[in-house]
Amino acid sequence: MEEMIEAYYESNAVRLRSMVERILLKFGKLSEWDLDEFYSLANEVFVDVIGRYDGARSFDAFLYSCLFNRIKTELTRMNREKRRADRLAVPIDTCIDEDGELTLGDIIAGDFVIEREALEKGEEKYSRRTRLYLGRLSKMQKDVLCLYADGYSPDEVRKELQISKKQYADCQAAIHSYRNTSVLL
Repeated sequence: MEEMIEAYYESNAVRLRSMVERILLKFGKLSEWDLDEFYSLANEVFVDVIGRYDGARSFDAFLYSCLFNRIKTELTRMNREKRRADRLAVPIDTCIDEDGELTLGDIIAGDFVIEREALEKGEEKYSRRTRLYLGRLSKMQKDVLCLYADGYSPDEVRKELQISKKQYADCQAAIHSYRNTSVLL
């Protein structure tokens, strides 16, 4: 067992990561943020497989089939969540603040910027929903959010944080993803 663990986790788990990437290629491209989630999932599956492996077939084949099934299940769950969001459409006159004064219609096609709204108040004045939203973001995503809310252009944000276009795009995707913004609605 020790040898298998070492083989899969040497060089920053390159063998386990490549197995995950091979499986994900069958399902299409994912953002770097999603990829990290699947690497974490692979670690969970690996621990489970180590405990269940009986030697009846090769460890690689057993791990691959378990990973494939778990990733497929997770992708199905993620897609189901997105479809459910479509079915749970919200009326335009739905109140979105705790005071009952701000509706979706007030912010659509206006100058509403989620970044500015999330950060315009002092932290102690954040609504419960805003605190939940910010809690779902990584430090880098919050940094991008803050700079963008302060009026920095995408190029200025990337330069200030010394990040690549891809990292910036991934942060923006997470900042605007339904999974994160749904707590604001």
